[in-house]
Amino acid sequence: MMSRILLLLIISMLLCGCSEEQQNRLSRLGVTWLEGNYRVTYADGEHVKSWVVRDGKVTSEPEKGYYYFWVKDGKARYYVQTPIARTYIEEIP
Repeated sequence: MMSRILLLLIISMLLCGCSEEQQNRLSRLGVTWLEGNYRVTYADGEHVKSWVVRDGKVTSEPEKGYYYFWVKDGKARYYVQTPIARTYIEEIP
């Protein structure tokens, strides 16, 4: 818990001196190494699809423009890849 707070504090200090584009890149990369519970939503017009990632991580591939992650559905696991530009990530309890 303490390490997560320290990490968020360091990221916050770094973001103060960055341009908006640099902040966006850093926030995308930050998701890569923070494991936890997330709701990932892909929205393109009227098409909206959401997944819940439990005790996992969402990894970004900024050069290719994608997030990717694993989703558990019962006993099965699914690999999901979504475009960064149309994807929203929320940390959930």
